Amino acid sequence: MPSPRRNVEGRPLGASASSSSSGGGGGGPGSPTHGGGGGGSSSSSSSSSSRFEFQSLLGSRGSGADPTCARLRLSESPVHRRGSFPLAGAGPSQAPPPPLPEEDRMDLNPSFLGIALRSLLAIDLWLSKKLGVCAGESSSWGSVRPLMKLLEISGHGIPWLLGTLYCLSRSDSWAGREVLMNLLFALLLDLLLVALLKGLVRRRRPAHNQMDMFFTLSVDKYSFPSGHATRAALVSRFILNHLVLAIPLRVLVVLWAFILGLSRVLLGRHNVTDVAFGFLMGYMQYSIVDYCWLSPHNAPLLFALWNQQ
Repeated sequence: MPSPRRNVEGRPLGASASSSSSGGGGGGPGSPTHGGGGGGSSSSSSSSSSRFEFQSLLGSRGSGADPTCARLRLSESPVHRRGSFPLAGAGPSQAPPPPLPEEDRMDLNPSFLGIALRSLLAIDLWLSKKLGVCAGESSSWGSVRPLMKLLEISGHGIPWLLGTLYCLSRSDSWAGREVLMNLLFALLLDLLLVALLKGLVRRRRPAHNQMDMFFTLSVDKYSFPSGHATRAALVSRFILNHLVLAIPLRVLVVLWAFILGLSRVLLGRHNVTDVAFGFLMGYMQYSIVDYCWLSPHNAPLLFALWNQQ
């Protein structure tokens, strides 16, 4: 239905005509009804016309406004912010996202064991960096680095394997061959277990380490556990149990194993936990060797082949 025509002031044409005719005989601006002859009726009609003009003005603004602005004003209202009324032009309500799986959720309440392990790892990294005083020539103890590298060679696996094979070829007693055969078995077992564990854990070496070791394999780029520490603990325990040595020599063997493990941290090759676990692993490896002790009684074929050579 079309809206009634309005004059310049915003009032309908019919309303203005009726108001002028009901003024009591003259409907012009100078008539008594318009100028103040009938006070009550003129004031009430003027107030109602003012309200009508204000409502028509609001209607004209609302009808010509941008619908986007109207939606923005509606979204800014406190009623809409509370979510009481949806937007007029909004699309269909979206379903809430599905819950995340357990492995993708953030653990807001970590266990005490997890906190303890993270704290231990942070202390390990900090202490290893502080003790790496021989990691480079420009370090605080850089002048001692050549001596530490010589000590590193004394605990390397290749010199021990070659030395054991040479002594085994030169031995002429069954007792000596038995001890050397088990020492060779212990060294090979140590190399196998350390390489397997390094490949499983794959912990990187410290960032301040320089890869200038004597001889390296593919798994030597990993740090956990320290192969020198495992070998030092294994060989020292083997020597102390199967060789008759004086007390000063026994103390020297233990001191060599301890300094060798410490040199791994000073050179920046390993962290403290790598060396500590290496000592424990080497100590337990000897128990395996002692349990599987090779002798002419339980391995006669092996000793017979070596005797023929």
